[in-house]
Amino acid sequence: MDANLIVSNILNPPVLFFFLGMTAVFVKSDLEIPAPVPKILSLYLLFAIGFKGGVELIKSGITQEVILTLLAAMLMACLVPVYTFFILRLKLDTYDAAAIAATYGSISAVTFITASAFLTELGIDFDGYMVAALALMESPAIIVGLILVNLFTTNGKRDLAWSEVLQEAFLNSSVFLLVGSLLIGFLTGEHGWQVLEPFTQGMFYGVLSFFLLDMGLVAARRIKDLQKTGIFLISFAILIPVLNAGIGLLIAKFISMPQGDALLFAVLCASASYIAVPAAMRLTLPEANPSLYVSTALAVTFPFNIIVGIPLYLYGINLLWR
Repeated sequence: MDANLIVSNILNPPVLFFFLGMTAVFVKSDLEIPAPVPKILSLYLLFAIGFKGGVELIKSGITQEVILTLLAAMLMACLVPVYTFFILRLKLDTYDAAAIAATYGSISAVTFITASAFLTELGIDFDGYMVAALALMESPAIIVGLILVNLFTTNGKRDLAWSEVLQEAFLNSSVFLLVGSLLIGFLTGEHGWQVLEPFTQGMFYGVLSFFLLDMGLVAARRIKDLQKTGIFLISFAILIPVLNAGIGLLIAKFISMPQGDALLFAVLCASASYIAVPAAMRLTLPEANPSLYVSTALAVTFPFNIIVGIPLYLYGINLLWR
């Protein structure tokens, strides 16, 4: 792999701020982001990326390429939890395996946004409708994970309140804001973009950098939880994203995605949710251990993807698309 890709990614200001946050914890600095601020930053990023995606979607239109991409996204969101569940069952019980499988079947919006910034830095074009793929991949893994629990628990089927499950899966704050912003961007188009551009574009990289500073703080604090997981889950949290990205790249090549879109699709396949799915699992699957599915996604997979994974997947694209 070209080392320049990794260096280019690491020297991106948002990624450097992520390292700064981790360093602050390791050297025992008292740096801390007040609790409400990360939530506000997260909502802003979802708002901005969703709105821009809607504007770009109306430019491209609903073409065959768009439909194939969205179908591929939904396929991976349903497929990943199934095969990862059976891998995890080699070492874990049904509840923990299902919760972690759902986590890895879903996506990390911040990883997607970081990959978008990486492509912009390299001058590689990508289509805004990939945000629609992001929105579609957020929720199905939660449903699949709970179905797996119902099928494979030794005590028989659980009595799940499916109305609560569906509400948590499809109407949680991140999904609702992302889809809503996408629709507003689609409805207002270029005029809406011109009105909001100073807010959605001008502030974007500064907010992303500040948010990743906080994510660095959180990820470093979660590292101690990995002592409970053992080598199996740490290896899983690194190797499964690479496997998922590889499958995603093969699908992207098969349906002839452009290189920029292929990278974003691979990143979506490789990432793991550390916000939406953990919140849903705490509500619907209290038997699962949160320290397992949160620490693997946030303390291992998230840093791996934004530091090594993104340039690694782009390298794979350069080989396949030659």
